[in-house]
Order: sequence, then structure tokens, then C-alpha cells
Amino acid sequence: MGSFAVILPAAGRSSRFGDPKQKKIYADLDGRAVWLRAIEPFLTRDDVSQTIVAIAAEDRELFERRYRPSVAFLNITVIDGGAERHDTIARALEILDPACEFVAVHDAARPCLTAELVEAVFSAAREHGAAVPGVPVADTLKRVDPATGRIMETVPRAGLVAVQTPQAFRRDLLVRAYANRAAVSGITDDAQLVEALGHPCHVVAGSPLNLKITTAADLALAAALLQAMAKPRRDGPGHPFA
Repeated sequence: MGSFAVILPAAGRSSRFGDPKQKKIYADLDGRAVWLRAIEPFLTRDDVSQTIVAIAAEDRELFERRYRPSVAFLNITVIDGGAERHDTIARALEILDPACEFVAVHDAARPCLTAELVEAVFSAAREHGAAVPGVPVADTLKRVDPATGRIMETVPRAGLVAVQTPQAFRRDLLVRAYANRAAVSGITDDAQLVEALGHPCHVVAGSPLNLKITTAADLALAAALLQAMAKPRRDGPGHPFA
């Protein structure tokens, strides 16, 4: 069936979150840190054999103090990330378990991920080699002159999707894509690097609920979503937070 390694890049600066006291991934969300909620859907899967969280070096003391018991109990490997997101992923790829045939990358700031979406992405990755979740763009899109604020054109939205995470790939494909990253400019996600190799990425239906926390308002929205979503049972022996 092929096992997965899961990489959670968590070394960002959270510059738009608006809280000078803490980064968004460490904010409390219904009793647990955002990053813990983001990784939770992967922890009880039999096909996930390695989880790697990459944090900013300056957060190491805080992370150890707050989360050491959880990290030890959940068998999570914690590494220092790089200057940019793609540098962080590259570092994580260097320590992959050789037994992992696939790699999934999920934003540490997406805490409302469902088990169903993980299953859809993993299944598509096994079939196609590369898979990402995407949501069709519903809003009207305008290209704006950044200097004047004036609309330059309306962008046709047919065929456009807003891409989310987790993104999952055959291990050999993602490693090769990252080895080629110097040839790609303006990297915004992992699929872009795989596309640059000429390998197609398959899109599965994402979810509007799988939001990425950027601002404090997003954190409040995520809290409301978690209250509305069906919560996993916590009385089973396999649940990591039972």
C-alpha cells in the first residue's frame, strides 16, 4: 500500500497574524495549539509512519517547554526550518525514513482538516503520483495595478481553483522536484515544483472549511468551525488525545 511521511512546515514568521506575543501556530484553538490540531488527522492513520514538524530556530525553547510531552508521546520528529518555506521542506526531505514511499506536506496553520480529505488526497497520490486539494474559485477576480489601486482587467475564473494542503507526492518525485528548485522562481507551493518537472498534479475536491489561519479573525472563524464540525471520539484507545 505504501507508507507516508508527513511534513508540517511551522517555521513562518506569522507577520500578518497581528499578535506580537505569539505566532499563530501556537495560539490556543479550543484547548489545543493550532499546529497540534493541524497534525491530528494524520496521527491515527496506519499508513503514516513518520511525522516531521519544522519550527523556527528561535522558537525551540518555547516549543520544548510547551510541547515536549505531546511530541514524545506522538513520536514526532522536530527540526529547525530554513529561511523560506521551500528551504524548510528541503531540510525535512533529508531525514525521511527510507521506508516511506510517499510524502505529504500540510500547512501548520490549517487546523480544520478532516480525515475524509486526507484519505482523498492520499488515494489520489497513490494513483497519480501527485495530488492536491482544490476549491473552485467562486468570486469574481480582478487584476489590480498595485501602484494605483485601479482595476486593470477581470480575470476569467473558469477552470481556476484555490489550492490547499495537504499536498501528497511520490517520494522520489518530490525529492527530484526539490533538487531542481533553484530553476523555479516565485515558489508558492510544492505542487509548483513538481509541475516544473513536467509531472501532472491531480486535483481532488478540497473544502472551504479547510481554511488557513492568517489573521486573528481567521482564528475566531476556525474556532466556530470546530464547534460546528463533528468531533472525533476521544474514548477510543487509538486516539492521540484520548
